[in-house]
Amino acid sequence: MAEPLKIDVITIFPGMLKGFLEESILKRAAESGLVRVRCHDLRAFAHDTHRSTDDRPYGGGPGMVMLPGPLFEAVEAVRGPQSRVLLMTPQGRRFDQRLAETLAAERHLIFVCGHYEGVDERVRQALVTDEISIGDYVLTNGVLPAAVVIDAVVRLLPGALGCAGSTAEESFRGGLLEYPQYTRPAVFRGLAVPEVLLSGNHAAIARWRREQARQRTQQRRPDLLADERED
Repeated sequence: MAEPLKIDVITIFPGMLKGFLEESILKRAAESGLVRVRCHDLRAFAHDTHRSTDDRPYGGGPGMVMLPGPLFEAVEAVRGPQSRVLLMTPQGRRFDQRLAETLAAERHLIFVCGHYEGVDERVRQALVTDEISIGDYVLTNGVLPAAVVIDAVVRLLPGALGCAGSTAEESFRGGLLEYPQYTRPAVFRGLAVPEVLLSGNHAAIARWRREQARQRTQQRRPDLLADERED
């Protein structure tokens, strides 16, 4: 069996991930040995009486900045030659399915979750390999976006979803949004399933789905059509 994907999360709020990691796909993937997730309390790497992880910014200004010392020690405690250190920040690269696929092929991911006004710039300069944002908005801390990235990555690991083809035709695969999905009954409150899906003609169904995916993408996310890929 292949080595599990190792994920280390460094945060001052490790409890925020507890329920997330103990439910659904994440739980099953861990139990199956596909992934190993460890949460590290950043305060354990602080050495003063108050276990401080932040201080006022040089030059003045509102808020607090995460201290470099605890972050350096925490990352260095878990980092190895194959580690990829990810800083969750609104200033980072926009997270998308392509990046999820890239990260799913890695062997060790370390998530650095900031808080307050952000982290000392020297953390970015000396520790971080990637800065990632999940959107153009600001959250209280980096744990929530880290959870989003972890979920998107782990579900791509072979065997995580149980069915090998489960991720093959989802939204953003091939640069398109997913086509409409239907299940039983064939008619519900006067709304009928398209006849082609009941035909048993797999070639016609594939054409219909491709066209529906293209139409939906054109209507809702035309920006994606420029990046359409053939998978």
